[in-house]
Amino acid sequence: MISGLYQGQDGDSQLALRVDVDGARPTGRVSGDLFTVAGATTSYAGSFVVDSPTVEGARIQGRGVFTFDTPVKDVSVTIDGGSGTAEVAGRTYQVAFASPYFRSVLLEQDSVVGTVPFVSYRTGTLPGPDGSPARELSVRAAYAEAGIELTLAEPGVIPVDGSGADLAWDDAELHHAMTQQFSAFGDAPAWRVWLLVASKHVGGYRGIMFDYNDAHQRQGSAVFYDVIKGTTPQAQRAQLRTYVHELGHAFNLLHSWQKNLGTPPQPLGPDGGFGDLSWMNYVQNYRPGGEPGYWAAFPFHFTDPELVHLRHGFYRDVAMGANAFGTGAAEIAPFEQPVEDRSGLRLELRAKESFELGEPVVVEFKLSCAGEPRVTHGHLHPDTEFTQVSITQPGGRTVLYRPMMRHCVDTSPEIRLDEGNPAMYRSAYIGHGRDGHYFQQPGEYHVRAQYIAADGSRIVSPACLVRVRFPVGRDDHQVAELMLGEEQGQLFSLLGSDSPALRSGNEALDEVIDRYGAHPLAVYARLVKGLNAERGFKAVTAGKRLRVRPPDPEQGIEHLSRVARDASIDNITLNLVMRRLARAEARQGDLDRANAVMDQMVATFQAKGVNPIVLGQIQRQAELTKTALSAEA
Repeated sequence: MISGLYQGQDGDSQLALRVDVDGARPTGRVSGDLFTVAGATTSYAGSFVVDSPTVEGARIQGRGVFTFDTPVKDVSVTIDGGSGTAEVAGRTYQVAFASPYFRSVLLEQDSVVGTVPFVSYRTGTLPGPDGSPARELSVRAAYAEAGIELTLAEPGVIPVDGSGADLAWDDAELHHAMTQQFSAFGDAPAWRVWLLVASKHVGGYRGIMFDYNDAHQRQGSAVFYDVIKGTTPQAQRAQLRTYVHELGHAFNLLHSWQKNLGTPPQPLGPDGGFGDLSWMNYVQNYRPGGEPGYWAAFPFHFTDPELVHLRHGFYRDVAMGANAFGTGAAEIAPFEQPVEDRSGLRLELRAKESFELGEPVVVEFKLSCAGEPRVTHGHLHPDTEFTQVSITQPGGRTVLYRPMMRHCVDTSPEIRLDEGNPAMYRSAYIGHGRDGHYFQQPGEYHVRAQYIAADGSRIVSPACLVRVRFPVGRDDHQVAELMLGEEQGQLFSLLGSDSPALRSGNEALDEVIDRYGAHPLAVYARLVKGLNAERGFKAVTAGKRLRVRPPDPEQGIEHLSRVARDASIDNITLNLVMRRLARAEARQGDLDRANAVMDQMVATFQAKGVNPIVLGQIQRQAELTKTALSAEA
């Protein structure tokens, strides 16, 4: 065998050469990364791949695809006895065998006290597909089978100091923990990733690759022990998949049904991608057969196209901290209605008549049945990525909304839409994502959404017109400038944060409240500050200690009570605000006042004239909130 990683140098140019023509699951490719050496520094110069080389004994030849311009496209490699030559872009490198792995990544894993990190699973313990050998699979071994070496740093254990009963993590806390705790974290591409074994996420997720909000993404993932724990074979098998899946996102692998949104776009597998036998699919959505069908057929490996990406993707498309997740640029073609739609589902987008420049753009999603009752899943919010949003900007450019945080959901509860429950609703802030602000200039925007149903159907909404008005007075200009900063956008996405990395964003929102408190947009600054104050905030110190800033219900009440009285807030956000306001009142020791807030919530929506079915859901929600707050008290 000659496959593996080779290294060589020609003058000031270094070559990392990957030969993949024999051995385990060969992809029939040769690829490489080029680096320039200057003094004591080495800089990335470019990458290439030969997709269909000719192999004649020890000689491999073919036409390369390069990330840079070169008049010499032909690549020739000769390997004999562990060494040889490589002719690339007009230069000749003397290369020597370096590793049987194509790439090597440092994995640094920390865990919070009380969690038990996954070790390994014996694949033959439970029934599986014929021809898939029984073996002991750790996360490291699963990636080794894909040709990727995970080198493990010394694991760390994070004690819990002063955290009280709240061990649920939110996205803001996870990102802050990574910046403080990950010793290899940096604002530069590198083969390194941090994995936190935490207790639970506020959204109840099994895992998350949460690092999406700056120029150097994909460095941090987390798994949540309280959801995935267990010593049974079924639990151990599921833990292995969760760990491998979340780290797969760090390598820039998309979910199986999203590969058409990558750059370059990849063809979807069977059943719109839900038929992929891959670590990157959702077991509950596998077709045919759902979770039982998935495990009966899954051979515990990546698909062939995923192997090509892991082994031969261009350096900046794979290395952590390099190109952003999924697409290097978010420009896409607008979603189009299918030529035939028998799904029985209808998707609509709604937005207020117009927005001030700098105002957070929130849209409401409505999924309804268009006739006979239909059963589908309830993941309508775009952060779970079963729903995608395209935004056509005033200049004609269409971009894909890419959430700052993507949430992997390993359960898909069924929702039945019928006469008694004709529609489900979600609202989402789409004004900012990991590409920055999407509505940065006045004008008319056309927003469309695409919902991927439980059976794989792709339901496309009509275009929703979003108007952003021109600022009128000096205060409008000043407030818009304060609201449109990058850190402010992140704070709106996270619903607040204590992270020092977002200090200037918090200061800008404070200025909006202090100097322009009467301006209509000040309500959104109060919203973020109030929601953040009402909850606690966990921070991991440099000494691997976990400390929690307790909730500040007094400040939360001060801000949220004013937000609740503002008529400009959309209904779903208002619902959230009033429930959090009630919790703040209860934490202040005033349970009667908390119950009164819930009664007021019902009365408010009744006065708005919401339809009886939705009002009934709000009434039940209010009673459940009262019961929960009483139990906490």
